[in-house]
Amino acid sequence: MSENQKKVWVTGASSGIGKAVAEKFAKENWKVAISARREELLNDMAKNSNIFAYPMDVTDQNKTQETFRRILKDFGEIDLCIFSSGTYERKSEKGLSVENVKKVIDVNFIGVVACVKSVQEYFQNKKSGHISIVSSPVGYRGLPKSSGYTASKASLNNFTQGIYFDFKKFNVRVTLISPGFIKTALTDKNEFKMPFLKDTNYAAEKIYDGLVNKNAFEIIFPPQIAFIYKVFQILPNKVYNYLVNRFVNK
Repeated sequence: MSENQKKVWVTGASSGIGKAVAEKFAKENWKVAISARREELLNDMAKNSNIFAYPMDVTDQNKTQETFRRILKDFGEIDLCIFSSGTYERKSEKGLSVENVKKVIDVNFIGVVACVKSVQEYFQNKKSGHISIVSSPVGYRGLPKSSGYTASKASLNNFTQGIYFDFKKFNVRVTLISPGFIKTALTDKNEFKMPFLKDTNYAAEKIYDGLVNKNAFEIIFPPQIAFIYKVFQILPNKVYNYLVNRFVNK
């Protein structure tokens, strides 16, 4: 390992965007710690000399804290965290299920909060570093048949915006990552045509470029989705509700 090699911790790394991002950073010669529940998939990824597996479940807050301590002990320091764990159950989202909403919130929101908490003291004492959180543009406005998922992403968006100010005074950068439709095992569950669908390699390239080469608070892509959701943000409720209702009833 080079003395100047940068180090990153990626959660939700066993598949989808998290996996592609971890492999992209490893390709760019970062030392990459990867975490997810599926240990066998992490171990397979760890055949790459720049990738190291640290299995955990983000809903276990004690395990999350313990995992970060192990990574820190092994790596010596961490420059960047990419928290991208998430879940989505399309069938359960069709109805209003308290159990499903709780499960989704526990993984997509509380799990990420626990990850941030595990690194908070380290980065604030270090007075440098970078925390990034993978959310979604759907967090900007409510959507039908998505009672848990959009709520979890709305929570993430607001949480990330809030901690931006909390960490800025310690010289720690915070970034919100908002991918549009990316082809993964989660989006494969969708039963509708997904506009501007991209693959995970596209997402990884956009995320790497945004985190390493740019300094914006939000990384949102592709550009068509970015435009649509930025317009959605400013539409009056009456107009937004009318448009979504027309789309749903087609």
